[in-house]
Amino acid sequence: MASLTSSQTEKKLSADTILELLANRRRRYLLYALRGREDPIELSALAEQIAGWEHDVDPDEVAKNEYKSVYVSSVQCHVPKLADAGVVNHDEENHTVVLSDNFEQLEPYLRIVIEDEPENSKLYSALQAESRDGFFSQIRENVARLKH
Repeated sequence: MASLTSSQTEKKLSADTILELLANRRRRYLLYALRGREDPIELSALAEQIAGWEHDVDPDEVAKNEYKSVYVSSVQCHVPKLADAGVVNHDEENHTVVLSDNFEQLEPYLRIVIEDEPENSKLYSALQAESRDGFFSQIRENVARLKH
């Protein structure tokens, strides 16, 4: 079995760590793309999606150099930083990544920064569609249950 680069045990994230993780746009985009997924996803697929969001095009329209920039920075910097914080699990052998349990600590803050993403972009459209279908609808359902 491949080893994961993230700690398997939950650790409390400090405010400094949370702010540092969310300060970088590509790390936020990685987290946006991973939310709601239970199975690991290949970094190459994530890089295509993120490059598409950065350049406001569909993933299949991303130029090779734009994709490569996202992929390399994700592998060398962003995924290791998220893994070190215990927010993702990274399988280096299979080049896959998935959110870990520690993401729950970061999630409320990520919801806040979503509101600052550029409107009229493919990213904003994807986030809005997701909020209707999954991420925010679960929150709304939980709130509704509490009210009854």
